Amino acid sequence: MNGLIGKKVGMTSIYDNAGKNVACTVIEVGPCVVTQVKTEDKDGYTALQLAFGDAKAKNTSKPLQGHFEKAGSEPKHKLVEFRDFSAVAKSLGEVINANEVFAEGDTVHVVGETKGKGFQGVVKRHGFAGVGGATHGQHNRQRSPGSMGASSFPSRVFKGKRLPGHAGSDNVKVKNLKVLKVFGEQNLILVKGAIPGSKGSFVVLEKK
Repeated sequence: MNGLIGKKVGMTSIYDNAGKNVACTVIEVGPCVVTQVKTEDKDGYTALQLAFGDAKAKNTSKPLQGHFEKAGSEPKHKLVEFRDFSAVAKSLGEVINANEVFAEGDTVHVVGETKGKGFQGVVKRHGFAGVGGATHGQHNRQRSPGSMGASSFPSRVFKGKRLPGHAGSDNVKVKNLKVLKVFGEQNLILVKGAIPGSKGSFVVLEKK
């Protein structure tokens, strides 16, 4: 599947041909460097490993520094492998830009890490309504999960019970988003709708 690595810039809106205001996300896509070419004979499958986002050498491990030097590239932050990549650039060290893969009207899948919320209660994490009113002794139970389970039998909480805990920081794929605009010189694309992640976070775009 063809695709590239990008970085979420933020959200905006544009007017379509019908004059309707459409919300969209601005993504900086590429340029991505080919850091490894996998073949059927050597690796058992065909794929391209792409890298994106400049990184400091001091923050890059020695093995990775050697990996990037072999491709003739500076150290990068993000490495992603795309199977059966069919773009024009397939040689080690070549650079792939956004307009070489994506065009207006394309459909893409976007993979990103959602915003981290830390430790949250059941109201925020699962959408519970809470116990309710503050009368009849319920002065401090408004956002409580309520009853947890039976007492004498089975005398335990069943696995899978929705409880407070860590929320966010999950890998999420949003499918079938339309590419509205492609700015080749700036390596920017506009995708209809919202994508997961905070501003400045890395995302992976897969062309359908």
